Amino acid sequence: MSIQKVRAGLLGISAYRHLLSLPVPARFLRLLDALAAGEGEAALAAYTDFFFQLKAEGHMGLGDWLWEALRFLDSPYGLLVERGGRDAALENVARRDVEVFQAAAALDPDRLVDALQPLLPEYFQAALAHLPRWSVGTEFDFDALTAFYRAQGCGLFARYRAFRWRNGQLLGIPEPDSPQPWELWGYAQQRQQVRDNALALVQGKWVNHVLLYGESGTGKSATVKSLLSQEGLESLRIIELDKGHLEDIPDLVRLLDGRAQRFILFIDDLAFDADDRAYSQLKTILEGSLEKQRDNVVVYATSNRRNLVKQNFSDRAGDELDRNETIAEKTSLAERFGVRVAYFALTPSEFWQMVEDLAKVYGLEMERETLLHRAEQWELRHPGRTPRVARQFIAYELERQS
Repeated sequence: MSIQKVRAGLLGISAYRHLLSLPVPARFLRLLDALAAGEGEAALAAYTDFFFQLKAEGHMGLGDWLWEALRFLDSPYGLLVERGGRDAALENVARRDVEVFQAAAALDPDRLVDALQPLLPEYFQAALAHLPRWSVGTEFDFDALTAFYRAQGCGLFARYRAFRWRNGQLLGIPEPDSPQPWELWGYAQQRQQVRDNALALVQGKWVNHVLLYGESGTGKSATVKSLLSQEGLESLRIIELDKGHLEDIPDLVRLLDGRAQRFILFIDDLAFDADDRAYSQLKTILEGSLEKQRDNVVVYATSNRRNLVKQNFSDRAGDELDRNETIAEKTSLAERFGVRVAYFALTPSEFWQMVEDLAKVYGLEMERETLLHRAEQWELRHPGRTPRVARQFIAYELERQS
């Protein structure tokens, strides 16, 4: 396709119009505009600007930039396919847009330099001879793009599986901390409960909110994060938010409404004081708001407190009716989590067995009696028979032997 036809095609882009305002394609189109207008110096500046921006964003050519942008930026056609919709007019124009993008990515830089030469005086020839080049061509077509949307969705949720919610924005996490199941120790029954609920969510079933509560260091947070590394949960996304952003949950849920993926809103180490305003906010969000509950979003929270709200002896004072009402109010939030999974400290025998198993896995060579005696001494100084304490003990002993 000629340079002029590529330019005309780009000017007619419709379904992916938003891409043309981004730095890389905007500079490329500026180059074609300058060539069409016969403005040699402007075309030269646009050429070098395009190359600089392309490399600044880490791409070898326009083709691989487009393949990334088409997949990982929301678009009308991408959202349509993700949601299983049909729109013949939108599909036709999206197909045409992709063909134009392919033609643009196939433009050889040598052709552009040849078009530049007659537009510039002789003293520019040395500069033209040393102009950089970029890779040409694409590894995608319209059918491949559509298949990607159908399988993975589009936009931010196709690019990342884990996110943080900060100041009203979703921030993708390229490499989330997601332990493999074999890296977690103990609490197999509890972890299976959490997985079963997540599996039902990705299968499109109506599920309960989940509260994981109990001893610190038992692996509550790791259990939730490990869901991203498990087979069968590929459509799952986890969004971590702080207690201070609970009031943003309704806006966040509306943002997620209609997406093909399934979402866990993850609140780690959740606890409230008696007069904490966020307590009432979360209670309303979980159950009690006028707003319709979405079937693709669920809340998972971890806490060291079973009832989430601090209780005092004064709560149990007074006449019986007042006492019961006070206690009921403070337990009502936890009751809105339909699945409550307890993580208590290990029994002594479970803890010693975990120590032995960890010693084998990490190659700690020590007589069994000595190992268990030292582990017992360690546990006395570091209260809590939990996987965290066991791992810390093994790490300490390995360091001593090194």
